[in-house]
Amino acid sequence: MNLKHFLTTSLLWISLSVGVVAQTQVPDTTAATASLQQAPAHEKPKTKQYLTRAVLPSVVLIAAGISTIKDNGFYSSYDASRDARRAFPHFSTKIDDYLFFVPIVGLYGFTAFSEENKHDIRRQTGLLLASGALTTLVVYPTKIWTGQERPNGLPRAFPSGHTAYAFTIATIVDKEFRGKSKWISIGSYTIATATGVMRVLNNEHWMADVLAGAGIGILSVNTVYFVHDRIMRNKGLNASVMPTVLPNGQLGLGMGLQF
Repeated sequence: MNLKHFLTTSLLWISLSVGVVAQTQVPDTTAATASLQQAPAHEKPKTKQYLTRAVLPSVVLIAAGISTIKDNGFYSSYDASRDARRAFPHFSTKIDDYLFFVPIVGLYGFTAFSEENKHDIRRQTGLLLASGALTTLVVYPTKIWTGQERPNGLPRAFPSGHTAYAFTIATIVDKEFRGKSKWISIGSYTIATATGVMRVLNNEHWMADVLAGAGIGILSVNTVYFVHDRIMRNKGLNASVMPTVLPNGQLGLGMGLQF
């Protein structure tokens, strides 16, 4: 594959990832500034809307990842990594380890100065923690189960945890503030996409890993919001955080929700 082919494919990939903005809810015109104990005035979520705007795009991304593992597919993960090395042979950065946290700053910053967020800050935090927990429950067991090796020879490649968390955070920002400005959503998804692209350029992950990670992050958030809006409306939400050990043996944070 030549450089032109690689760049074209990358642009299509970025367009697909940023295009998942379309999977979120239509802008909510109802008031969005209710207290924690008085839930926002949302309509009961529609299952069909959830399937078409959340599940379908996520399944497409995950399926694209699975179908391009190793040398599978018309343009495989091996092809993408080879072209990335040829196009950017000296690329090396640690930005991708931190970049995906940027939308969290935006989430709480916009919440502090905006009246158009979907939930108050405590409920946002609960939804963020629940979404992150669900993403973790999917990502780390899958890493162990699949046993895929990374391009750099390290274990546990599939799916990409960095990308999954990046899209988890980006999707929450989108869910909370798309009614305020579509550019907030686009900016968040662009950062998430950049995280995934840099994981490939850094030789940390295959293309398949980041595609699947993006799908998992998006699906986790939409599932949490769907369940929340369906069965937890008009109920209080209290979140607590505690130290825990992740499946990979590293320290992490556990979450407790009380309704």
